[in-house]
Amino acid sequence: MAVMTERQSRDMLTVTRASLLSLRAALLRSGDPQAAVTLQEAGYAGGATLFESFRTWLAERTEVGVEDLDVEAFQYRASEYFADTGWGTLHIGTIDDVVATLDSPDWGESEPGAAAAHPSCHLTTGMFADLFGRLAGAPVAVLEVECRSAGNERCRFLVGSPDVMDVVYEEMGRGMDYESAVRTQKK
Repeated sequence: MAVMTERQSRDMLTVTRASLLSLRAALLRSGDPQAAVTLQEAGYAGGATLFESFRTWLAERTEVGVEDLDVEAFQYRASEYFADTGWGTLHIGTIDDVVATLDSPDWGESEPGAAAAHPSCHLTTGMFADLFGRLAGAPVAVLEVECRSAGNERCRFLVGSPDVMDVVYEEMGRGMDYESAVRTQKK
């Protein structure tokens, strides 16, 4: 059974959802054109610690290491981990096996009623980019395409190779819906 070291336990801390949302709102209201990037960078910076937290959490529940989980077990355990740590429920799927989808009807960074013009779980996109890149053993890009803060019923994040996600982002900028943009990348 794995136990967090003293250093690992100091590297993780609990911040209230209200504090996170207040910080996020203040940054976005500041008028700083880099506010979203700042939040993404902060999320990315915490990815290594989050990965180790997930590894330790998993070791307390199973003898199967994170690298050895099959897809179904990973989906179940990742969803359980994020729910246990207060982020919310997470459902993992794919669009045509081109990108992974991470869906949540109750994601902790989202703020229903915020009337955001665009998806705005920026801290999460950075956090997921680092975490899932570590899991994949290669860089990944993450794009939030639906957000409860923007009036959607769920938050939906797309995870894929940087090349694929760049094209998806560009096609969406030209007005294409994200599912069609992903399908243009099917090989």
